[in-house]
Amino acid sequence: MKNHTMKNNASNPSIIQALQAHAQQLLPTVTQVLIALQYSEIVHQRLAQQNTETRHPNTHCYQGLTRATHPQFGNVMIKWQLTSHDSDFSFDLNHEVAILKALDGLSKTQSNAMAIAPSLLAYHNVEVQDLGARQQLTALVMPHYPNGNLAKQLTAQQYGSLTTKQKHHFIVQAAHLIANLHHAGWLHNDIKPSNLLLADMPIGSADNSGRVPDLLLTDFALAERLDKPKKVSAAGTPAYLAPERWHGQSATVQSDIYAFGIMMVEILMGERPFKIPTHSRDSVMDWAIQHCQQPVPKLPSEYSRYQFIVDGALAKRVEKRYKRIEAVLVDLVGL
Repeated sequence: MKNHTMKNNASNPSIIQALQAHAQQLLPTVTQVLIALQYSEIVHQRLAQQNTETRHPNTHCYQGLTRATHPQFGNVMIKWQLTSHDSDFSFDLNHEVAILKALDGLSKTQSNAMAIAPSLLAYHNVEVQDLGARQQLTALVMPHYPNGNLAKQLTAQQYGSLTTKQKHHFIVQAAHLIANLHHAGWLHNDIKPSNLLLADMPIGSADNSGRVPDLLLTDFALAERLDKPKKVSAAGTPAYLAPERWHGQSATVQSDIYAFGIMMVEILMGERPFKIPTHSRDSVMDWAIQHCQQPVPKLPSEYSRYQFIVDGALAKRVEKRYKRIEAVLVDLVGL
């Protein structure tokens, strides 16, 4: 078994220190459960902690991402969460599993249907006893994609090797995925490059300059039924959140289109159009000002043919934005 590695998304030093302390207790236990389920070569890549509902303020939910190998499934990624039995947080992965099952069934029943998300290889619910209290380990298992996600291709190290053709392919592929997801009756609510996996062939080398991998949508934790949106506050990734969401409005097709528009600029330019100071004192307010008040970004001349699409995707007012992602696709094909 490989040594455990851990990465977390907390920036507060005290939170990081607490996570590292918990990891020494949690990760060996999670590892033992996975070994019992026939997983090997286990590498823990990410650990995060979230407070559960206010009724149980002292309980926590731990969420992790783990790479492993299985005799039946091969190389896999395991997304898991560990919750106490009296917490209210156990719905998260169950919700995501239900969506993956629905999308998987859709691609199998419809001929020539484009895959929207990774296949759900397995799903585990295991009771864990040796952490001092009854805990529930929930895990969903998907194929491991060695090329990583689109965000990796947009880093400073990788972005320079992308051709204009590859950038266009990624934009069109992403639009197709979102269109198919909407057609299946779901809003994603967290469209961004790190939630688009690169499937199959590698890119960036001279041999593959004309070959571009397909994309797959992942992370459906915030996804909602298209016909039953919930009125929630700004839930999602702030850098991609539509202006109306900052005002507490429900998610819509147009809020997914707005996030796509931000990502489209990022693919073309190698960086997001809106930014806030690294050490912002009020990041919520700063992000809201960026999205609600800053003008739609202007592309350089080499990408000016995309400008009218960016304008339509990033319109501040919903009624001036594209109504459906299919209309974006029509304009992209027209290019």
